Amino acid sequence: MSDPTHKNIGVIGLGIIGRAVAGHLRRKGFPVFVWNRSPRPVPNFVGSPGEVAGVCNFIQIFVSDDEALLQTVEQLSESLTPRHLVLAHSTVAPDSMRAAAEIVERRRARFVEASFTGSKLAAEKGELVYYVGGTATALREARPILEASSKEIVEIGTVGEASAIKIATNMITAANVQAAAEALALIQALGLPLEKFVEAMRANASHSATLAMKLPKMLDRDFEPHFSVKHMLKDMQIASQIALSHYLDLGLTAAARDQLVEQMQWGHGDDDYSSVVRKYLHEPTPAFYEEPQAEEQAEEQGEEASASELIIGSAEHEAEKREDMGAAGSQEPLLALGGGGSAAPAETTPPLRRGFLKQLLSRFSSGQE
Repeated sequence: MSDPTHKNIGVIGLGIIGRAVAGHLRRKGFPVFVWNRSPRPVPNFVGSPGEVAGVCNFIQIFVSDDEALLQTVEQLSESLTPRHLVLAHSTVAPDSMRAAAEIVERRRARFVEASFTGSKLAAEKGELVYYVGGTATALREARPILEASSKEIVEIGTVGEASAIKIATNMITAANVQAAAEALALIQALGLPLEKFVEAMRANASHSATLAMKLPKMLDRDFEPHFSVKHMLKDMQIASQIALSHYLDLGLTAAARDQLVEQMQWGHGDDDYSSVVRKYLHEPTPAFYEEPQAEEQAEEQGEEASASELIIGSAEHEAEKREDMGAAGSQEPLLALGGGGSAAPAETTPPLRRGFLKQLLSRFSSGQE
């Protein structure tokens, strides 16, 4: 107890969760020292993970992925001694968590796996739920630190098992929001008020705390990050890798992962993962599309030929060729639906509209509207 570092707590990683946890620890009276890969103008910011270990016996790690966790514990390792307790909060593959524990325990320090659930709001309120794994001694020592920022601590088992539980719970969360996005798409396609769907869901057995928080923001297109696309995608990729190694067909997880990949490709990785709804919600398209005049097109486009125009021009050319052939005899429709049947007469197939094609191409290329 005479060691001045005994009650000091180090927090490594000052993202949304790490910042909030550090704040709660300070309010509970703990001296807190922090480090982040990009320097921050905050109290007690030190120069390296090793310096954190030099002044703190307890170290909480809030970094984003497997590589960052392993790099951090490697940087810490030379400074670790039997007096240290390291708590790893990253959502990573179980094997990565076990590898981190091995690095720490090689120095005879103690290690606790403490994955958490609860995003920005829960962290700010000090209401995270921790899924923990480790020895009974280490868990007992870690409990007062975890209680400073949580409403519940769930003991899972040995190191690695809590990570598996956390990945599994996030599979349900991601699928839940993806299903909600698709349901909103159906409601909009039928011309019904989206707000009525939200109201109906509140009384539905499948409603959840996630939907209560996400649905109104999805309607408002409020994608301020509480849990980002890139982080949820990372978790779905871990789930997919585990599934592959165990010969599991996880169709819903794969579908949710693919929609998150699409958001990443369109530059939305830092948005909240509920932004998958972008693909589905759009402004209603007018029933009739008026063909813009050539002069207006030139002004709007600056007379630049885009890839979409080349595709549209090709489709128009094909339509004109088929119309010219109509006088010589029957022809197959330009867009054939189904197979095996006889082709409809040419005159019953309306020519493709340039405006219609442009709308389709615009919709597919934007990924949102």
